[in-house]
Amino acid sequence: MSLKSILCATAATLTLAGAAYASEAIKIMDPYARSSRPGAPTGAAFMGIMNMSGEDDVLINASSDIAKRVELHTHIDDGNGVMQMRHDEDGFPIPAGGTHMLKRGGDHVMFMGLNESLEQGGTVTVTLTFEKAGDVVIEIPVDLERQDGHGHGSGHGHMNHGDEQGDTSHSN
Repeated sequence: MSLKSILCATAATLTLAGAAYASEAIKIMDPYARSSRPGAPTGAAFMGIMNMSGEDDVLINASSDIAKRVELHTHIDDGNGVMQMRHDEDGFPIPAGGTHMLKRGGDHVMFMGLNESLEQGGTVTVTLTFEKAGDVVIEIPVDLERQDGHGHGSGHGHMNHGDEQGDTSHSN
């Protein structure tokens, strides 16, 4: 194989790897997934989503074989010091030229009924579906030790995810 062939093959591989994290309109930044403890029935994924297009878009769905159910979750303060985590059926708006952060204690992708444990150093394949940009497939690294300081300080691992119906809460 010639040097030119090797360089072309390497460039093609790098291009395909980059495509897993970006479409022409959407760029995914710093994704990671975690669960609260080994063998936990739930987990979550966090990332920055940049809309590089000139049109507003909406993340309307997420899917993965890692769990029985994958939902877009958000936290809502009930006004009494209790945060309720709920499935956001409307999705997460991503403004044109803007970024929306999925972070601990805020909006996130929720894995409910994990089919396998999230193992440190592993990856999770997730398809993010956008209203306009369509499907973006990403490989999310599992980092059970990640402490990014987002959220309420207690992290996502202290959230009670409750039953399979989706409405859950915890006190601050």
